Amino acid sequence: MNIHEYQAKELLKSYHVPVPEGIAAFSVEEAVEAAETLKLKGAGLYVVKAQIHAGGRGKGSTIKTGARGVILANTLKEVRQAAECLLGDTLVTIQTGQAGKKVERLYITEGISIQKEYYVGVTLDRTRNQNVIMVSTEGGVEIEKVAEETPEKIIKEWVEPGLPLQAHQARRLAFCLGFTGEAYKKAVRFITALYTAYNETDASIIEINPLALTDDHDIVALDAKINFDDNALFRQPEIGELRDKSEEDPLEREAAESDLNYIKLDGNVGCMVNGAGLAMATMDIIKLAGGDPANFLDVGGGANVDTVRNGFRIILKDPNVEAILINIFGGIVRCDRVASGIIEAVKDPEIANKLKNIPIIVRLQGTNAEEGKQLLDKSGLDVVGAVEFQEAAREVTLALSDS
Repeated sequence: MNIHEYQAKELLKSYHVPVPEGIAAFSVEEAVEAAETLKLKGAGLYVVKAQIHAGGRGKGSTIKTGARGVILANTLKEVRQAAECLLGDTLVTIQTGQAGKKVERLYITEGISIQKEYYVGVTLDRTRNQNVIMVSTEGGVEIEKVAEETPEKIIKEWVEPGLPLQAHQARRLAFCLGFTGEAYKKAVRFITALYTAYNETDASIIEINPLALTDDHDIVALDAKINFDDNALFRQPEIGELRDKSEEDPLEREAAESDLNYIKLDGNVGCMVNGAGLAMATMDIIKLAGGDPANFLDVGGGANVDTVRNGFRIILKDPNVEAILINIFGGIVRCDRVASGIIEAVKDPEIANKLKNIPIIVRLQGTNAEEGKQLLDKSGLDVVGAVEFQEAAREVTLALSDS
């Protein structure tokens, strides 16, 4: 689960991670009032930041006004102008794609004089089964670019499972960033507090980019991105309440409510698979067959009539779908039961009407695969059955060429 920057900073503040003063705003008037409040606290410069679930806001621009997603303002009048340019417009960044995302909320923060920018991130290193803290002197740019072009500029510390971040590890990271004197002590405290926040909130990643050294030698998080492990939200009800469903794809949200794992893509072949690994392989086979996957859809190990029916409904809401490939491995579930579920789902009038002129290829493998294929062949439905992966790929190719 993602949250907005202003939410992330409020959360970090509760763990004593230093952040600039800031106030969320949902209207132009609220933005101006927020700036007025910051002015009373001593702010002489303001930053108006669009709040969407995507990075690259500072380099992105809105469709109608052409405004950047992050705007510096010297006066309350400029804050108003910035808010008017951003609110209600669609912001396009490198992470949103051309469709962009509508700006419905802003974050007004105090402007800070920056001496230097850094990067700090915490996540799980799955290759080592350990949490890892990464720091770099190359703050303010995409860390992926740094990793690709100058990986030696990323310093890492791994934390033993079940243990807190050790003091010597935080000191090493602060030292490698080049901090000295009072700034060094503050950086050590910052890194330690950040790791505590990551660990205690069940976050899957926390990124501070940039981390800023101010002219007053303070260490503050200028930007903050936090993602959370959805499977741990039952332990974090307060964090679950921060969810902004308007930022989520409607189909992905609907799928989650039906206990389906769905991610919308830009292709033309809908796929329905049981198991995430098999789903990835299925998307590969679709590409090799000359098509493009329209989605990732994992119906789980217990596929039945309801899950298959819900899967069809979600896939068919994508107007780009020209063919559907169902790929089922019968391990926990028997293929003949899945085949029966497919037959029942396809007979649903709502689904049947939308399936006109959309070929369905069903590949069954594993327990009772042959029995499942026979059920499909005898059903009288316009469903092409397949047992081998290559056979399914050929049928996808033929379906696309005939459509």
